[in-house]
Amino acid sequence: MHVFITGGAGFIGSHLSEYHLAKGDQVHVVDNLSTGSLDNLHPFLDCPGFHFHHADILVWPELKTVVAWADRIYHLAAIVGVKRVLEDPILVMSTNIAGTERVLRTARENQRHPQVLLASSSEVYGFNTASPYREQDCLIFAYNGSLRWSYSLSKLADEYLGLAYHCGQGMDVRSVRLFNTVGPRQLGRYGMVLPRFIRQAVRGETITVFGDGEQTRSFGDVRDTVAALDLLAGNPATAGEVINVGSEREISINALAQLVLERAASNSPIDHISYGEAYGEEFADIRHRRPSLNKLRNYTGFEPRWTLEQTIDDLTAREREALAVKSARTDQHVMEEA
Repeated sequence: MHVFITGGAGFIGSHLSEYHLAKGDQVHVVDNLSTGSLDNLHPFLDCPGFHFHHADILVWPELKTVVAWADRIYHLAAIVGVKRVLEDPILVMSTNIAGTERVLRTARENQRHPQVLLASSSEVYGFNTASPYREQDCLIFAYNGSLRWSYSLSKLADEYLGLAYHCGQGMDVRSVRLFNTVGPRQLGRYGMVLPRFIRQAVRGETITVFGDGEQTRSFGDVRDTVAALDLLAGNPATAGEVINVGSEREISINALAQLVLERAASNSPIDHISYGEAYGEEFADIRHRRPSLNKLRNYTGFEPRWTLEQTIDDLTAREREALAVKSARTDQHVMEEA
């Protein structure tokens, strides 16, 4: 199978690339590297079935050629992370919406009719207080002058673009609402909580919890996520649908910090800071976020394989290994300088 991944040098996209290459598929990735990294693709850059383009999906002239080659398209290219959203909301909305429309329009013109999967987000549920979130729930937003929700609304617009192209053009397209996805290669620099906690715990630094820490989230391992995406994209019955993907286990951020300390055997202290200190702007965060995965199960029979403890242990071991390698290189440099 020919698999085209936009945003494929990012956290989830690089795992999708690895997953499909392991299945024997050919993979073509495009990424402008604004948040993605070539380091994520390094293990398979030289694979004969892998191709990479450093380009912006909005203006990339070869998009039509690669779409015509593709049997399946995963559209993940987007501006993500609360910090990026608050820093440049115009870029967030224009990139996320225009990029999706260009991919869908190009795919519509393609005679091969590829399977298309659009990556949406649990953020689209807004201030909905239901638990768990179900795909048919009302999506609740309040206009309060904050740019915090520009990402959420851009993803909701993407979902409706997908639905419009499915209903109006008969395209084989579905959207997935991704809940908090964690795992190897994820960075904490854009506000992602688990890699930041693990990095701080391994280094003995203060673990910083944003807000009161009683907000809850559901963390699913990226290796489970990509397997679920494959099953959904390959199922024609999911065309025109929106499906939650994630984990049903809910945990507060305070409890997550304690779990990381326990699994890492760390004595790092915990400090709570305001959203204003963390992001430069105060805002009302979502208090609880947990998905119902009934729809995912009904379509695929999928069940996650990774527990949160297993993911934390794996990430902690990787962080320690990276720190040891960095320390060894520093020691070697000092010896050479001496």
